[in-house]
Amino acid sequence: MPALSLVTLVSLVSTVFTKQLDAHPPQQQHGHWAQICSGNPTNRIRGCDRYGCGNFGADRHSGKEKHVGVDVICSDGATVYAPFSGQLSGPIRFFHNGNAIDDGVQIRGSGYCVKLVCIHPIRYHGQIRRGQRLGKMLPMQKVYPGIISHIHVENCDRSDPTHLLTPDVPPLPQRAQDGRWAAVCAGNPTNEIRGCDKYGCGYYGAPRRDGKGKHRAVDVICADGATVYAPFSGQLSGPVKFFHNGNAIDDGVQIRGPEFCVKLLCIHPIRYSGQISKGQVLGRMLPMQRVFPGITSHIHIENCDHSDPTSNLERGKGQRE
Repeated sequence: MPALSLVTLVSLVSTVFTKQLDAHPPQQQHGHWAQICSGNPTNRIRGCDRYGCGNFGADRHSGKEKHVGVDVICSDGATVYAPFSGQLSGPIRFFHNGNAIDDGVQIRGSGYCVKLVCIHPIRYHGQIRRGQRLGKMLPMQKVYPGIISHIHVENCDRSDPTHLLTPDVPPLPQRAQDGRWAAVCAGNPTNEIRGCDKYGCGYYGAPRRDGKGKHRAVDVICADGATVYAPFSGQLSGPVKFFHNGNAIDDGVQIRGPEFCVKLLCIHPIRYSGQISKGQVLGRMLPMQRVFPGITSHIHIENCDHSDPTSNLERGKGQRE
């Protein structure tokens, strides 16, 4: 083949490939999506509760089907933002029964196409920019009392959007990696921290008592009745009472080990004294929904010296920004 013809052919193939890439760009080329819900800056995914689990591929309909979306934690009434720029279309009806959360919208653009369900958008048509206010979270607690309220995020091609939702996090120093605790609650293998709901927020330093105080602990998401495990090996002592009023969640225990000392509250331990090993069954989560209906059920985890335990709890998920 003459050299000129070869150059012409290469140029033509390059032009066609570029046009196809523009029309169907790969999902990865624009990186991670923006924050979707106020109060959840890292797009934390719902763990497991009595209604099921929020990860992609989780069982649905007694194991007969799989979850083809991802449930991003979002408190009822919270502001929802566009994960990327694109064209809106809708409404999207997921339940087709007109219940209080049967609304949503689709966004197509920037190389992606996604449906966000259980939200009420500000509009169903037109352009929207990445990070722009998209709407508000609908009252999921009215339909599923005690569930971890969330936005159902589903790619139009039903592929897994998890990697797009999780922000890049630099690796922690090796010493911090070695000091990480075991998973504390069944159904929450990464010790995901409660976001914000109508009762407040679960991260260390969150406001308490109308801003007069600070949260000197971390709330690890845990469904009512779930099994609780020891984060590290140590000596048990208790009971530890937080509310001092005998309500349904006024119980807990302390663990003191060679390096750590922590109180785990709103759980009922299998015992209040003796030794326990890291990862061993410690007890069960108490019925928090009875005391605080609609809250994201959680274990209150407080270092004995009131320092921040977040770095010890993180197990591979994005950190709070």
